[in-house]
This record gives sequence, C-alpha cells and structure tokens, in this order.
Amino acid sequence: MDKQMNTETDTQADTRSGAGPRSAGTPRIVGIVWGLLVLNTLGSAGAKTIVPLPRSLIQMVTMGALVAAFALALVVNVRLRIRPSAYLLVLTLLLVSSVISSANLESGFGALFRCFRLTLFVGTLWLLTRWWDGSLTFVRHHIRAYFAVLGSVAAGLVVSPGAALPDLYGGRLVGALWPLTPPQIGQYAAVIIGLAVLLLLGHRIDRTSAAVVIVPSFVLLALTHTRTATLGLLLGLALAIGSLILTSAAARRFFTWAVLCSAVAAVGFAGALQTWFLRGQSKENFSSLTGRAKVWDALLAAPRSTSEKFLGVGLGDKSFGGLPIDNSWLAVYNEQGLVGVTLVAVIIVVLGGVALLRPPSLERACAIFLISYCAIASYTEAGLGDASPYLLHLALAASLLAVPAATPGAPRQLAQGPEVA
Repeated sequence: MDKQMNTETDTQADTRSGAGPRSAGTPRIVGIVWGLLVLNTLGSAGAKTIVPLPRSLIQMVTMGALVAAFALALVVNVRLRIRPSAYLLVLTLLLVSSVISSANLESGFGALFRCFRLTLFVGTLWLLTRWWDGSLTFVRHHIRAYFAVLGSVAAGLVVSPGAALPDLYGGRLVGALWPLTPPQIGQYAAVIIGLAVLLLLGHRIDRTSAAVVIVPSFVLLALTHTRTATLGLLLGLALAIGSLILTSAAARRFFTWAVLCSAVAAVGFAGALQTWFLRGQSKENFSSLTGRAKVWDALLAAPRSTSEKFLGVGLGDKSFGGLPIDNSWLAVYNEQGLVGVTLVAVIIVVLGGVALLRPPSLERACAIFLISYCAIASYTEAGLGDASPYLLHLALAASLLAVPAATPGAPRQLAQGPEVA
C-alpha cells in the first residue's frame, strides 16, 4: 500500500513539473485485471480441443476470471475513485434496459445470469476509470493479453496441426488448446497488429518488438481466412494513419508504401487474393454472407410484440432459430430491442465524435482504429450488446480519449474537447 502511495506521489510530482501523467503511476495489478477481463471474454464455445474441455469447466474459468477481476479492481481502488465516462454511462443504461428485458424470463434464467455477468464487467471498467488518463498504458495491457492468447493458438498449431486446422472449419485455424473459432483468432490478431503498427509509427516501440508482435499475428490471421478481421484491419489502419498524415512524417511514408504495395499485390497476386478471399465458396454462398443473410431475414420477419420491439427478449446466446445471428445490430435488436440499438449507436457516435474533436495524436489514432474496427466488424459479428472483446476494445478507445485528470495546483487544460472517460 505504501509503495502504491509513493508511486502516486511521484506521478503527481511529474505532472506538476509539466511532464504529464506517467504510465508508471498505474499499479501493476491493473494490468492483471485487464488480462482477466480478456480471459472472461474468450467465450466457452468453439472448436474441439486436443484435450477435451467440458464447457462447464470453461465457463467456470471465464466467470471466475471476471469475479477475480472485479475483486482485484476493488482492492486496488478501495476508495471507489472513478472518473466520469460517457461511454460507461451509456453502457450502464444498456445494462439497465437489458435487466428490464430479461426480467420476464422469456430467454430463461440464463438471461439473468448474463445480466449479472455484464454488471460485473461494467462495474470493473468503472473501477478502472481511475487510471484512464489518455495514455497508452492500457494499449500495452491489451496487446500483451491478446498476444498471450494468440501464443496458445500458435502452440496448439505446433503440437497438433490437424486439430488446429480441422476439416470441419474448412482448414481454417482454430484454437486447439482453448476452444477459439477462426473469427475470434482473426479479431485478436487484427487488433494487436493494428495497435502495434501505430505504436511503431509513433516511435513508442522499436522495430524488433513490433516485428515480434506483427509477424506471427499476421501469419495466424492469414491462416484463419477471416475476411471481416482483414477488412477491419486495413480500413481501420487507413483511417487511423490518415488522422496522423498531417503531423507525422512516418505516417506519410507508411501510407505511401502501403498504397504502392497494395497496388502491386492487386496486380501481381490478384488470383491468389481472390482464392483466399472466397475460401472456396460458391457465388451464391458468398453473396448470402455464408448463410447469414437467411438468418437475418428470418429474424426481421418474425412477429414481435410491442415490448419485444422496444426492449427485446432478454440477453441470450446471440442466436435465432438455433443459428448464430452474426450481426451486432440485429443481435441487439433481438435481445435488447430498439432501445438497445439506439444506445449502442450512441456509443459508437459519441466515441467517434470525440475522437474527431481531439487534436492529432498517437492516442487519438489508436482510438480511431479501435472504433473503426468495431464498427466494421459489427456487420458480421455479434458482441456490442453484451460483455465481449468488442466492448473491451471500445473501453480501450474511451481510455485513450480521456482527458488527463487535473492535479491540485496545476492549471486545468482547455480546448481538449469533451471528456468521455
């Protein structure tokens, strides 16, 4: 405890001297809490693993990780010091509407359990807002946690290539040690690749450290054949780097080389890229987004009461008629109604608007990448209405857009735009 207080004192001294907040002022236990949140959002359904893991055991581990994260966050923030956050405020409203819609038990008692899980998830994030100071501290926690997850995927690929590239998934990479699906692996790889590239452009990490993260993650992303993650990575990086072009020579060089390399790849490897992109699917299957469109049409055509239209049927497993919805907006509409859809839209619009109002910086670029990626992925992936990696990505974006807390005796900074975290 004394060590923590001394660290905070040093941080305040640096801030008074004009050095700004230091990432060293964040207790190490905060990184552990963030890692536990990542573990909780890995889910319990996926591919068959080398050693069969009962789903009940996986759920026990993931839920235990969330309980431990909340408990540790309470320990490190025992005085319950939190900072205002528009993101978490709207997310809390979404939680309230989810509880109301789940109370009628139309989706069973599992809906109330999911509400309890979302409550712990949001509560833990509120406790962590004390250290949301607009720095890159949580970006490093994010990269480390998901790189560790990808490390388990790579280990499974080495130990049992057959289990990691099963015919059931068309030879796409899955988690052989922990049940992870190709879209999950692709998402984790794309996110940390994008963040690592931005840190490299901002000279926050050296080329060797960046290569250690980017190269193996890119290989895993390619093996998953995940189109959504690839498009999210490319478009998200384009927007993020575009926000740095006017102030960063490194961003301008990277953007120029990226455009040239893309043009060469489009001409010289058009056939290979098309084959990878289609994944052996027919035009009909591709046009229906691997069957997703049929589920979406059935969901929208299903009769609903007025209550179900506005509040939904309660938190479920993001499926309809036994098939995955695979669209965040339709999943939210099904489970949390038009109220939920409105609140999720407010989250995206507010975070995006605040990011645009911030002056150009590396932190702003990272936030733009995360917001853009989540918005793009929301079309073919569910997760914006419940505890998920996507809400964790957006929480990271909110922490990057936060205004550093004012210290006693220091002049308050102006013209920073509205505070969101």
